[in-house]
Amino acid sequence: MGNARHQLFAFDNSFVRDLPGLYEPWQAAVVSAPKLLVFNDALAAELGVDAEALRAPEGVAALVGNAPPDGASPVAQAYSGHQFGGFSPRLGDGRALLLGEVHDIHGRRRDLHLKGSGRTPFARGGDGKAAVGPMLREYLIGEAMHALGIPTTRALAVTATGDQVARETMLPGAVLARVAASHLRVGTFQYAALGEDPALVQRLADYAIARHHPASVESANPYLAFFESVVAAQASLVARWMLVGFVHGVMNTDNMTISGETIDYGPCAFIDAYDPAAVFSSIDHGGRYAYGNQPQIAQWNLTRLAEALLPLLDVETESAIEIATHVLQSFPDQYRSSWGTGMRAKLGLDDEQQGDAELIDDLLTLLQEHHIDFASSFRALSSVVHGDTERVRSLFVEPRVFDGWAVRYRARLASVDRDPHTVSAAMDRANPVYVSRNHLVEEALAAGTGGDLGPFQRLLDVVSQPFDERSGLERYAEPAPASFGRYRTFCGT
Repeated sequence: MGNARHQLFAFDNSFVRDLPGLYEPWQAAVVSAPKLLVFNDALAAELGVDAEALRAPEGVAALVGNAPPDGASPVAQAYSGHQFGGFSPRLGDGRALLLGEVHDIHGRRRDLHLKGSGRTPFARGGDGKAAVGPMLREYLIGEAMHALGIPTTRALAVTATGDQVARETMLPGAVLARVAASHLRVGTFQYAALGEDPALVQRLADYAIARHHPASVESANPYLAFFESVVAAQASLVARWMLVGFVHGVMNTDNMTISGETIDYGPCAFIDAYDPAAVFSSIDHGGRYAYGNQPQIAQWNLTRLAEALLPLLDVETESAIEIATHVLQSFPDQYRSSWGTGMRAKLGLDDEQQGDAELIDDLLTLLQEHHIDFASSFRALSSVVHGDTERVRSLFVEPRVFDGWAVRYRARLASVDRDPHTVSAAMDRANPVYVSRNHLVEEALAAGTGGDLGPFQRLLDVVSQPFDERSGLERYAEPAPASFGRYRTFCGT
């Protein structure tokens, strides 16, 4: 058994080696009857690990935390966080463990992390466990985001524990095995900055630079270049969220990565009808993390990162603040540039012309005022390129309201001599047919919790190929029926 376990992962634990003070060594809680529910063969291949060995009993024991594989150095990571604006100095992995790091087939260092693996020294009153439904959600949405081309953590497996967890009712438990470029967060820097060792922030920054933004080393001020890189990565990431109608739902500083990957799919959702004020999280009473607020919240979170980095930016505090402020003020323009480029791609416009911003804004206003489905309307626009406006018009109760905008849009398309088939094909690569519709996600998770993974597997297959329209899958491209009502999501703790 020892040899078999040794072959599971070739761990290299740089986080543990380089950053004492930012973790607590810990072991997962033993579960009674681990059973693999979902396994990500494509991700296993990318990691260069043996899928069959992981499906075997020793592999399943490793994926659920019962038997740490050889070379693992499991730790609960420490971090702080602003949660809905209020600061919590000591959060950390309350129900999760970093097992270690592996190098994938492309030479990239990736974390292997367990979620729902039991209480740790950072646990805050909860049982440290997780239920099947929320872990399936994280697997599903991570794969959907990956297929949409959005940087994201991904799930290697969801493993049932055989134990029940107490929530509002008793639910079957599960552990998620998550893969990430790293689990370094804005909150990690906040935690380091609170400590009594000023060298810890510098060691953390040096580690993050080497791991995620190595080009920063060449700069006259590597820490400034590093901060600029994180700001740029987040501006691009949040723009990509907005372009597909994704609402993260819990943009606390402990859920913003230094790598620029999306992390934590708790109360997340995709909008149906376009609405900047859309909020789905049951605990976001003030709408802090509404769909339309996400760019501003990202900038707010990055300001918290800047505060932790100030001593590294300049020895003079006032000068450091000035430097950081200048970088932070670049965020809105970087975001708008990324979003504008993406929105023009969705409209089939490969150049930027005066009037484009108004054309885009007027379309979004139409969608908002008439409660039109976001994904369906943009996907249907490729028909307008060929002179067919009926697909979009049919989405409106009063189709005539679309006609004036359509005339302007077709005139804009005609301003550049491009083959319509080339334009519409490019648009169909930018506008998904299928996103993770909330009602379908809930249907799949409810069935999965009850032991039927069929709906989950079908939905996973659909959202893993979001741009390819396939016959027989029409219901996956439609917004929720009126009977679904107002959607509410929960953190899943």
